[in-house]
Amino acid sequence: MRFSTAKEDILGELQLLQGIVEKRNTMPILANILINASGDKLELTGTDLEVGMKTHFQAKVEEEGAITVSGKKLFEIVRSLAGDSEVVFELKDEHMMEITSGFSQFKILCLPKEDYPQVPEPKFEKNIILPLGEVQEMIERVYCAITQEQRYYLNGALMILKEGSIEFVSTDGHRLAYAQMPVEKLQMPEEVRGIVSKKTLNELRKFDGATLNFDLDENNLFFKVQNRTLISRIIEGKFPNYEAVIPDDNPSTMVLPREKIVDAIRRVSLLSTERSKGVKFDIQKDKILLFSSNPELGEAGDELEVDYAGDAMEIGFNSLYILDFLTTVKSDEVKFELKDENSAILMKTAADEEIDYKYVLMPMKI
Repeated sequence: MRFSTAKEDILGELQLLQGIVEKRNTMPILANILINASGDKLELTGTDLEVGMKTHFQAKVEEEGAITVSGKKLFEIVRSLAGDSEVVFELKDEHMMEITSGFSQFKILCLPKEDYPQVPEPKFEKNIILPLGEVQEMIERVYCAITQEQRYYLNGALMILKEGSIEFVSTDGHRLAYAQMPVEKLQMPEEVRGIVSKKTLNELRKFDGATLNFDLDENNLFFKVQNRTLISRIIEGKFPNYEAVIPDDNPSTMVLPREKIVDAIRRVSLLSTERSKGVKFDIQKDKILLFSSNPELGEAGDELEVDYAGDAMEIGFNSLYILDFLTTVKSDEVKFELKDENSAILMKTAADEEIDYKYVLMPMKI
């Protein structure tokens, strides 16, 4: 096998694959990427058995072949090369690849392609086309509430595709994030539901393009953007009944200036306890008093004028969880809908937006 390519053509693809390849060395071959050179194209594949990615681009292939090499070391080698020179890759034998560029020369050990796990091949026959930018924005809004724990069905976000709309939902047991957006041209003969892993969603955030081509089979979800295809194993398990969690009868509404409440929470949380990050909200007519204390450090307080005419109440929250919501949305004002000191709060943007975003947070005792 022998091929050559411009440094900039291969470097970006190798960088994306860094987020895919296995880093824990449970199986040495999973730290490698599969390189397949044929025709005038180079295909790179990486997988950790749960998430995989295939990408291809033009290359000058003098001798076809396939081999696997360390994804991390290959990326570091190419990145270190001077300028945007041509890089030549040549397989000397089944165990060694030589990489040359200008006066720079490397020899890197390989593992045979036969040892590499099979990565599912999508067909993309359903013609499900989604707007990539909007999908990425929805992912941003639910990403913070995805957890990593033994309940695997919480280790990702539920994606729902149905006629004319997309929905993403995530929860970690303390909070729930929900995003929904209408897509007029989305035609779905039947509703599709699947739990997409946190790692897959993170990789989707990195892609550039206008549209996202979607497909699925019994075990996998497929996402294609231009020359890159992401393969995600469906997370088994029943996602919680999120509709029952979103409050629809919180009578008291409070409208807050987003940037001012962000700054106030950040100030007051400086002296909150390290473990709980708790901040108390003393909500009164047209104002909030914020308070935190730490027996080992001291206490902090702040006051903010708000638009509120409901019942006075004192309620505590994890400041980090509230900031996750406030720093994700971009609107000037946000709306908090409350019931009482022990019930979940519903957070929204104050003005209507293209994406319907709801954030539910349970209070905490402070």
